[in-house]
Amino acid sequence: MKNMNDSKCVRRPLVADHIQTLPKSGIRRFFDLVNTMDDVISLGVGEPDFTTPWTIRETGIFSLEKGHTSYTSNLGTPALRREICRYVEENYHVKYDPKNECIVTIGVSEALDIAMRALVNPGDEVIYTEPCFVSYPAEIRMAHGVPVVVETYAKDGFALDPEILLRKITPKSRALLLNFPCNPTGAVMSRENLEKVAEIAVEHDLIVLTDEIYSELLYEGEHVSIASLPGMRERTIFLHGFSKAFAMTGWRVGYACGPREIIDAMMKVHQYSIMCASTMAQEAALEALRNGTKSMQQMRDSYHERRDLMVNGFNRIGLECLMPKGAFYAFPSIRSTGLSSTEFAEELLKAEKVAVVPGSAFGACGEGFVRCCYAASAEDIIEAVNRMEHFLATLKR
Repeated sequence: MKNMNDSKCVRRPLVADHIQTLPKSGIRRFFDLVNTMDDVISLGVGEPDFTTPWTIRETGIFSLEKGHTSYTSNLGTPALRREICRYVEENYHVKYDPKNECIVTIGVSEALDIAMRALVNPGDEVIYTEPCFVSYPAEIRMAHGVPVVVETYAKDGFALDPEILLRKITPKSRALLLNFPCNPTGAVMSRENLEKVAEIAVEHDLIVLTDEIYSELLYEGEHVSIASLPGMRERTIFLHGFSKAFAMTGWRVGYACGPREIIDAMMKVHQYSIMCASTMAQEAALEALRNGTKSMQQMRDSYHERRDLMVNGFNRIGLECLMPKGAFYAFPSIRSTGLSSTEFAEELLKAEKVAVVPGSAFGACGEGFVRCCYAASAEDIIEAVNRMEHFLATLKR
């Protein structure tokens, strides 16, 4: 028998190739640095600064007091699925059967993960827009798909241009992943452009995954779900959750709605990897849908005010910034400084103790921008803008 310590013995890599080559999140790497410093004003973390509304927290507490600590159905509790489908029909104008066209997940992240694993064959191309949430290309690669980028640009308000999308489609194109309102840009899609995208999806037989986690946080115009457009319900997976609009990030509850065949396939992956979402969290989510709308609207109104405060401040100090129409992020250009987005973020943090996220963390076409979250107090936003103004002045010396 060979000695395993023999220097001639060749060991295979411990980590799978497709994971070994996967880059770590640019956001997390940057905030490892932030966590080593005191008195930092953070405009970086994409999380509501509100506590989950009391009635929702109380429901979670009461769930534990009643001893509701068992598994639920793999798909989620029937009551929550019924309420989700009611909410989606009422607000997004798409009707789903709660019995077999809805699944409750551990946040939207899990919903996206199991959708990718249920749909994508090795070598299939999945088209997505950049700048984008950092998980998207990684999720595609972990499902053994091939990420295909469609760049979006400030001149278009960072909306998806259907003509550019069309040029990216090949015989290997399997799916299109959308996120509007968008993280990190706050961009939205007009009905007219969504209708063009829908026509392309139908013509080229693309499945569409639409991540609408920020859809309640809309400040101008109407939100249109692509799932509601003609010919799209049967080829769209609607992804949503409770983290952003209801300030429930730590509860980790999301959901997906879609055609029965796809939801059943997603349930298989969910069943073997997760089992079910937390019973307590599901009962709290049910309360959010039933009685949380007023609190959600109050939080949205506050974000609206803080959006205006931040964006107007950036433009005043010379950082050109579009007014985002949704989500809770501003995406100012820092090209005038001559610094890369990473250099800008790191030097700003060291000099003024203000944390922003380099735009390059969200894809190559995010370079030249930084993401700033306005889910922060008005006082912190004002102070952060003042510190950034001082930082810009030092660069000119």
